Amino acid sequence: MLLRADCRNFARRMTTDGILKDRRAAYFTLGCKLNFAETSTIAQHLAAEGVRVARRGEKADVCIVNTCSVTEVADHKCRQAIHKLVRQHPGAFVVVTGCYAQLKSQEVAAIPGVSLVLGQQDKGKIVDIIKQHFDTSTDTPHSGLACSDVADASVFVPSCSCGSRTRYFLKVQDGCNYFCTYCTIPFARGRSRNGSIASLVEQARQAASGGGKEIVLTGVNIGDFGRTTGESFLDLLRALDAVEGIERYRISSIEPNLLTDDVLRFCAQSRAFMPHFHIPLQSGSDEVLRLMHRRYDTALFYNKVSRARELMPDCFIGVDVIVGTRGETSELFDQAEHFVDSLPISQLHVFSYSERPGTAALRIPHVVRPEEKHERSQRLLAISDRKLHAFYDRFVGTTRPVLLEHSRVAGLYNGFTDNYIKVEYAGQGQDNHLLPLKLIGWNADKKALIAE
Repeated sequence: MLLRADCRNFARRMTTDGILKDRRAAYFTLGCKLNFAETSTIAQHLAAEGVRVARRGEKADVCIVNTCSVTEVADHKCRQAIHKLVRQHPGAFVVVTGCYAQLKSQEVAAIPGVSLVLGQQDKGKIVDIIKQHFDTSTDTPHSGLACSDVADASVFVPSCSCGSRTRYFLKVQDGCNYFCTYCTIPFARGRSRNGSIASLVEQARQAASGGGKEIVLTGVNIGDFGRTTGESFLDLLRALDAVEGIERYRISSIEPNLLTDDVLRFCAQSRAFMPHFHIPLQSGSDEVLRLMHRRYDTALFYNKVSRARELMPDCFIGVDVIVGTRGETSELFDQAEHFVDSLPISQLHVFSYSERPGTAALRIPHVVRPEEKHERSQRLLAISDRKLHAFYDRFVGTTRPVLLEHSRVAGLYNGFTDNYIKVEYAGQGQDNHLLPLKLIGWNADKKALIAE
């Protein structure tokens, strides 16, 4: 992961004792925005200690792999990434962390070349552990397993980082108490916990001082914010909205039962929170939601989406759906498909159910064949394409504010409107600046609107 120059200056560790000076590091991240934010923060902290990103063809001294375990495919990709980094950087100190490392620590530790498997509780100590390894004054380098029981995880490891583009990612919450039957997150990340509003506001101010214009709030179940500090998610939004210099906030994902009317009303009238929501549905069948142990039904979900659309008619609403879960018969999927099609939303993110060891879903009868999962995914993706194109079409001919960011094509900018329409712009502009642009029509591959 490459960091922009101004991101390197964002690290809170501003002093170095020289142990890691001129060392080189390679990073690999798989999974959610939260993982990418955490890896970026680790890279910033190492950069402040004198570590730079290994260039193409260079051998790294340190390799950090931040893993995901949401599906068996994710596990497989993590193993592939570890093997590749070990081959590319022989002799490097290889640290594997993240959800796969927590859930299957012994399996990861057995991979040749892995130096250290680091659990969630110790992720915040990674810089000190790496320094200890390279400290020539000690004869006991840190290696092996540091993977304590995630049930004991009580430490909130802060992260506010920017990627290679324009937006920062602010981690406000970690862990989850919901224990949905298909999900391993509570076992991989532990119980819900969060930073204080004061600490998060300070990180947002630092992002603004580093030139940040947009912040995405990340976490595992961010609507559950305040469980460990006695504060509320709404109070967090209010405090962040008052931070000068940040012109945009986006809420990465929020459970429908936690998307309160107060939160919706605040976002509708706030200074900087964008008309953009990502709300996990997971199934449009009440029976499947019951089997999943979700904390809402389709009626509540429909009311939340309708209320968001009522308060913010132009808002973008993305929705997560899982197909092929245990217990999802053809009749129940047909119900789910009909419900999803009825929703006034902008886009679907469709995932095929993957069985995870240790989850309660394995006790549910009726297993969906892989071919059926694929067919159901295609049906929902067709609905998503239709809804997304209809949403974009509504705004052709209108003018919206766009935050510009450089594309890989010379002379062309990419960007997003306030309501999350992807834009291509070939005019005069500057990276990380907001411009009011007129949306004039679709680009060649029908993936974005052209602006002028």
